[in-house]
Amino acid sequence: MQKRAYFGLYIVIAVLAVLPLVVPNSFYLDLAIRMAINAVIVLGLNLLIGFAGQISLGHAGFLGIGAYASAVLPTHFGWHPLLAMGAGAAVTGLLAAVLARPIFKLKGQYLAMATLGLGIIINIAIRNEATWTGGPDGMPVPAMGLMGFELTSDKHWYWVVALMLSVSVWASINLIDSPFGRALRALHGSEVASQVVGVDVVRYKVAIFVMSAVFASLMGSVTAHYVGFVTPNLADFFHSIELVTMVVIGGMASVYGSLIGAVLLTALPQALATFEGWETVAFGMILMVCMIFMPKGLVPTLAAKFGKGD
Repeated sequence: MQKRAYFGLYIVIAVLAVLPLVVPNSFYLDLAIRMAINAVIVLGLNLLIGFAGQISLGHAGFLGIGAYASAVLPTHFGWHPLLAMGAGAAVTGLLAAVLARPIFKLKGQYLAMATLGLGIIINIAIRNEATWTGGPDGMPVPAMGLMGFELTSDKHWYWVVALMLSVSVWASINLIDSPFGRALRALHGSEVASQVVGVDVVRYKVAIFVMSAVFASLMGSVTAHYVGFVTPNLADFFHSIELVTMVVIGGMASVYGSLIGAVLLTALPQALATFEGWETVAFGMILMVCMIFMPKGLVPTLAAKFGKGD
């Protein structure tokens, strides 16, 4: 399994290296950047949902914290963008760590509602603090600079997010095959059985929730700097549902399922734009068909069909 996983990583790196050479114009390069950003977020979310079996319907709120940290701190306080990004990730991790223990005492629909409420609270706070965040209209984000070099073009940003995606896939593969990853899978299978064999259930739940939240915060900052403008829509409920859908469609507990789900659901709205008003209906129908005929997700279903593990 480890060899197959690393073979998949080599393919991902090769595709990322070749892609800028073959895309016909900047529109497709921009789409590739957004796919990579979503893929990193979904990798972290899949560790929480797919491997640990813990639902989160408010994950876009963590993106909002990272994005607005990268907008507010440099604009109003003169912080360096990298320092602001790190501060956003630290605040997100601390918030997730503090709230995870009471939240993960809940199960099932109660857990889903608690995480949903957390995301909604973050979104409302962003919208209401208009003095700092610009309110519903959003605010501009200063350009990102690295060692005196300013990231301005799509190609610059492509290589940054391609590197982040490659590192995230590598880290996910190693995490899953580590004792920590095996504890997460045991937790998903049965919390009672995990406790019996000595797994600290609460500690692992908190750790993976914090990790996935920090993933989201960092990519929220990247999105903010890449786009150059941020609005509360980045942190709204519908974005959270979109991220969870990417996990489910690609395949829960599948690293490469996360990538496929992010790529497909980022590209699909663009492909359906020619339906002129019916794209939402077509999008919903495609999702329904996928879930009816491939309930475990695309990658696990195809892997089972052709007799290969993820």
